[in-house]
Amino acid sequence: MPKIIPIKELKKTSEISEMCHEADGPIYITKNGYGDMVIMSMENYEAVMRQLAIYRDIEISEKQIENGQTKDARSALKEMRAKYGL
Repeated sequence: MPKIIPIKELKKTSEISEMCHEADGPIYITKNGYGDMVIMSMENYEAVMRQLAIYRDIEISEKQIENGQTKDARSALKEMRAKYGL
């Protein structure tokens, strides 16, 4: 269940920090009853960024496959061995 707090609660910085570190995901901040901001711990943020990077890499790979920009493993390994003297 998402955690939602009003913006006036941000005055309690130590409590908010603790809340962020205890939460599994973001904490939503409302202003006048409407969504305004999202906060989270650095650990959660970095995990989300890592996951996003993986999704971007998968998307790039899928586009390369669609455009025929791939090589079979044997030819790729042969080129690597030749390039690096393996």
